[in-house]
Amino acid sequence: MTKIVECIPNFSEGRNQTIIAALADTVKSVPGVTLLDYSADESHNRSVFTFIGNPESVKAAAIALAKYAAANIDLTKHSGEHPRMGAVDVIPFVPIKNVTMEECVGLSKEVGEAVAAQAGIPVFLYEESATKETRRNLANIRKGQFEGMAKKMAKPEWSPDYGESVPHQTAGVVAVGARMPLIAFNVNLSTSDVEIANNIAKIVRGSSGGFKYCKGIGIMLEDRNIAQVSMNMVNFEGTPLYRVLEHIRIEAKRYGAHVIGTEIIGLTPAKALIDCAEYYLQIENFDYEKQVLENQVM
Repeated sequence: MTKIVECIPNFSEGRNQTIIAALADTVKSVPGVTLLDYSADESHNRSVFTFIGNPESVKAAAIALAKYAAANIDLTKHSGEHPRMGAVDVIPFVPIKNVTMEECVGLSKEVGEAVAAQAGIPVFLYEESATKETRRNLANIRKGQFEGMAKKMAKPEWSPDYGESVPHQTAGVVAVGARMPLIAFNVNLSTSDVEIANNIAKIVRGSSGGFKYCKGIGIMLEDRNIAQVSMNMVNFEGTPLYRVLEHIRIEAKRYGAHVIGTEIIGLTPAKALIDCAEYYLQIENFDYEKQVLENQVM
């Protein structure tokens, strides 16, 4: 039985094409791993990679990427719209085929220990791998970002799971963990006022009383001079994309703004998009398993 794990590391580099290409080459150089997708955003100054493979190969690729990031990405010179705390900011593992969540948790711990030892980056375990409930949510770990991490880690409750209790001088810290599929979903607004995006993000995100499975912030896309509600949808069935999008439309109207487009960063489960099609087409009695052609022939 072939085991397949997905890994989606995020790097604090979205502008230097040489570094981004080298990260891609690092993944491709590992036998047993397939690079599915990678994208970079200059405003966020961040890139997201998606690759799959057997657990041991994925482990090797993740460690190699962390070592490259530590040696080549300097957060003391980094600026961007997306919050960040590390050169490689987060390394999540997702069970795809013949792999349990428990196995991915074990894999994340092996990678975390190796990254701390070989790359010198302190590691916090998060999501299903978290050793403390306060570390389950990535936003809690990242709070304070790179600049505030040394002071934060001086507190006993924020000692890392692996590595020293001080951030790497230029590469910061990294969160490593196991989780279910996440969709990075962004909504662009017809305004250059980032406070409008911030206000809307506060309304839709679960931590401030919005949708339970939505995490969101408002950011400014300087290259387009527009504000964006940038979100992570951690359970697309519990909180569908269309539901959040329609709520953002409603909230934007109060400021005289409207949605001008959306984007998905990285890969997404097909069902998340099919659910949107079912909603907007108002399909009655739709059966995802039986009426989607690919589900019948694959």
